Amino acid sequence: MEPLANQHCEACSPTATKLDEQEIFDLLPEVGNWRLVTVDAIAHLKRVYRFKNFAEALKFTNRLGELAEEVGHHPAILTEWGRVTVEWWSHEIGGLHKTDFILAARSDVAFESI
Repeated sequence: MEPLANQHCEACSPTATKLDEQEIFDLLPEVGNWRLVTVDAIAHLKRVYRFKNFAEALKFTNRLGELAEEVGHHPAILTEWGRVTVEWWSHEIGGLHKTDFILAARSDVAFESI
C-alpha cells in the first residue's frame, strides 16, 4: 500500500462520511506518533512536536500553514517556545476523515525536513 503521506487528499464536504471506529483504529498505526483525542465529543488526531527554539517551531508552523493551504484543510496549531501542538480533524463532518490521517502523515514528513 502507498504511504499515507503520498496519498491523495479528498476535499471534505458536509456529505462526506466520517471514519468509523474500526477504520480509525486501522489507520492509527500508520501515524504512530499521533494520539486519538476527543474534544467536545469529536475525534481529533493530536501530536506535539518538539524543537530546540522558537525559530524552528515557527518555521514548522509556517510549513504546516503552506501544507494546509495547498489542500484547503486546516488544523488547529499552537506554537510555543520549543514546541508545536497540532490537531487534525474534519470540521465539516464533525469527526475524522482519511484526509486527516494523510495530513498527519504529511505533517510528520514536514517535521523531518526542519
